Amino acid sequence: MKLISTHYLIFLFAVLLVTPVATAQTYGPVDNRFLSIQQNSVSSLEASGNTLWIGPGLNAYFEDLSDIYVPQNADSIFAGRGRVFSLAVNDNRIFAGTGFTSTAGGEAVNAAQGYYQSFNNGEEWTFIPFLLDERPPAECDGNSVGPPCDIEFLYGGETYNRTRITVPEQSPPFEVDFYEDVLMSVNWASGLLRSKDNGQTWERIILPPSFENELNPENSYQWFSRTTDGETVNRYDPRFDNNLLGFGLLIDSNRTVWVGTAGGVNVSYNALFAPADEITWQRISFDPDNNRGLLANWIVSIREQPGTDRIWMTNWRADPDNRDSFGLVYTDDGGETFSRFLESYRVNDVGFFNGSIFVASDQGLLVSHDDGANWLWIEQIQSPNTFIKKDTRYFAVSSTDQNLWVGTGDGLASTNDGGNTWRIIRVDVPLRGGNIYQPDAPNVDAFAYPNPFSPNLHSVVRIKFESEQAGRATVRIFDFGMNPVRTLTIDSIPTAGSYETLWDGRDETGRVLSAGTYFYSIDTPSGKANGKILLIE
Repeated sequence: MKLISTHYLIFLFAVLLVTPVATAQTYGPVDNRFLSIQQNSVSSLEASGNTLWIGPGLNAYFEDLSDIYVPQNADSIFAGRGRVFSLAVNDNRIFAGTGFTSTAGGEAVNAAQGYYQSFNNGEEWTFIPFLLDERPPAECDGNSVGPPCDIEFLYGGETYNRTRITVPEQSPPFEVDFYEDVLMSVNWASGLLRSKDNGQTWERIILPPSFENELNPENSYQWFSRTTDGETVNRYDPRFDNNLLGFGLLIDSNRTVWVGTAGGVNVSYNALFAPADEITWQRISFDPDNNRGLLANWIVSIREQPGTDRIWMTNWRADPDNRDSFGLVYTDDGGETFSRFLESYRVNDVGFFNGSIFVASDQGLLVSHDDGANWLWIEQIQSPNTFIKKDTRYFAVSSTDQNLWVGTGDGLASTNDGGNTWRIIRVDVPLRGGNIYQPDAPNVDAFAYPNPFSPNLHSVVRIKFESEQAGRATVRIFDFGMNPVRTLTIDSIPTAGSYETLWDGRDETGRVLSAGTYFYSIDTPSGKANGKILLIE
């Protein structure tokens, strides 16, 4: 193989090539913060006052200071494998449920790690370990029923068995909440957990079986479980009952506890303080014949509309007969009836700002200014400096005193005028000096991200460069043989600073290019910069 010298490559980049020219989408000047959010996929948001807390990096944004907080004293989040799954915030108190990616059966699965709590706005954090049962004796197997293999519990004066939860896999804290000294957490396999002493001790809270509409200590109950030999037994076992799989949680302003599962929503008026064996529940489930009921049984996010007793819930499909629907509902009568909206939209979260309802969904961001009677779709979020990709998913919504905030798969955005104008925060990696998560990043004149880049997966690659002067610029893309495949012109760089221009992985005819290594050359009023992009399918 004949090697091409570096000098020759630089020469080729500098040659004036006669190719068709397109105007490039270019944004900037972009931020060059050393303190940055951890990643662009923002999965959870909670706000209090003028401070926004952000998952999965346990970052915060202080609106009054325009500063980003990085939790260097929460080691497992800042430098470890942990990430935030859920947040609850009130004034200077923050409670975060954390997990990590584990491996089970050769596949990646979500696992519980524990909790972080701060009472002084993140200056200090206390780590709270996750509750797990002791492993059973070695002689226990899949046909063993009852102690010592299972664990006994009391409810309403009767003794029942439950299966042990001994590993963190499949139990990430999908939602957390608190009231005074009571902490609550809903987890997939571990169900509902409660601490009445700020996390020093924990207990499992029993939920109704999926074939009952209530749980009352005055009655006797059967939970469904099976042995490996197929014998049906009365055992509290999340492997066989969707209503024991926790996902959504809310302690509302009346101190009512709402727990969303894959089998409906469970409502309790005494779950905050009552002894565990005396807690009562009403279970509300999807009924295909009730057009004033839930749209589906899988309840993901539960939110209380400020200034009202209205409870909103996002519904995901879970019916094996496909009679249900994705969508959004609210109840203002404690769950007796529901109003339904956005059927077929996979809604991830709902939030409120200045009297309007905002919905984050897989299909985009929607807003209603009339309590759900009409909905507007916000086609794309853009700011003067950058943009959120059109095809991104929207995960979370929250409001500070001044702004509505939206977490997406492509960054964090805020608006103070209902969505007419936006400010966007994305991961900042300066061309020189790196950021707090990558302080040893090399100094470069330009870089492209994501890299490797897939046109099908990522839509566009962003090429970041710097210009010390205003003026015109040109970005030229070459294939591995140094043949020009695309030329993008930047008509105007308005001022000195860092900029990002976009390439969609296509050539001048609009054809998606084949996988391989591509080079780019950037000509700016202040000089040249070069780099390469690995394009994958």
